[in-house]
Amino acid sequence: MGSINTDTIKPVYIDLFAGCGGLSLGLYQSGWKGLFAIEKSPEAFQTLEYNLLKKLNHFDWPNWLPCQPFDINEVIENYKENLKSLRGQVDLVVGGPPCQGFSSAGRRVESDERNELIKSYLRFIQLVRPKVIFFENVKGFTLNFKKNKSKGIAYSEFVLRSLKWLNYKAYGRMVNFSEFGIPQKRARFIIIGIREDFADQKNLQTLDFFHRIFENKKKFLVSKGLTLKPNLKQAISDLLYENGTIDCPDRKGFKAGLYSKPASKYQRYMRKGNTGKVPDSHSFVNHKKETEEKFRYILEVGNRNKDLSKEVKAKLRINKHRIVPLDENQPSITLTTLPDDHIHYCEPRVLTVREYARIQSFPDWFKFKAKYTTGGKERVNEVPRYSQIGNAIPPLFGEQSGLVLNELIYGRLS
Repeated sequence: MGSINTDTIKPVYIDLFAGCGGLSLGLYQSGWKGLFAIEKSPEAFQTLEYNLLKKLNHFDWPNWLPCQPFDINEVIENYKENLKSLRGQVDLVVGGPPCQGFSSAGRRVESDERNELIKSYLRFIQLVRPKVIFFENVKGFTLNFKKNKSKGIAYSEFVLRSLKWLNYKAYGRMVNFSEFGIPQKRARFIIIGIREDFADQKNLQTLDFFHRIFENKKKFLVSKGLTLKPNLKQAISDLLYENGTIDCPDRKGFKAGLYSKPASKYQRYMRKGNTGKVPDSHSFVNHKKETEEKFRYILEVGNRNKDLSKEVKAKLRINKHRIVPLDENQPSITLTTLPDDHIHYCEPRVLTVREYARIQSFPDWFKFKAKYTTGGKERVNEVPRYSQIGNAIPPLFGEQSGLVLNELIYGRLS
């Protein structure tokens, strides 16, 4: 069995429900070392593996665990003793179960089997016993379900009570990522849990994390040459269709966009380390002419960052639940996994995968793998590029979290 080098300077973490690796990328950038990541989707794992394992060599993957996509329940069932052997060696476990069953952006489905993954998450914590827990989920996670086995309490309260039973001091609060230099209004519920014996030893309180991350954000962003609240135009104006196109290198029959000169601090920062003239995953959708005309009209009459009125939807014969023209002078609204929920702020089209990634603060050198999008019945099973990004924690917030978590555990900022 592989073992962790306890002499390493870098603190060690495990990423659960890791997706394409947004939080892991942030932790890498803040001086952490990954042990392994658990992600069920082959598509999302492909992106994580390409960037964080092969390119950055970020994980010290144990030899007892195959480096492949896994459901968390498979790992718990088949590697229970291996997980227990990690006690005392893991500083941090991060990640939250998939959010679709809790999301207020769509249908909140109490019977969604993914909601049961909360219990799997808690079983994993019980086996590994990390010093600290970072748990993240959508704001709908704090709302009450009527029929759950916990007598109608919110799932957030259920998790907090369960962590207390597992001897963790835990506290949760809502955080909006737009307050941390990310050009997107994206509210998420975060729980910080500290194992009681470790908290008492270090005299730590869970509130320390939230206090320090808000206190540190301005200093952090200034050190990166970033502004506190970039808007959408500052995030993606160098990725316009009007810059010119070429045949998309990884999507036959589509056009890919070219860069213009960076026009903001945010763009310059996101383009660091990327030398190509063609941005990765910057393939434009082949809209029909009538669709472009509808989009032009919506950009003229629609209220920015607001869903279309019933009258406009009726006039244009749009049956979609939601379609929002974006505002260049504000952060983006929360990105969903469906690209046709949003219209670009000045061009009659939906956003590209790279524009999605920019808004979520993925650097341009980070490459996305698998299909661009999917539809129909496959939407339930596949996690294409848009969905990978829409489900992710912004790396820029992950980095700020990693610095504060490192300070909590070791008394230092990396």
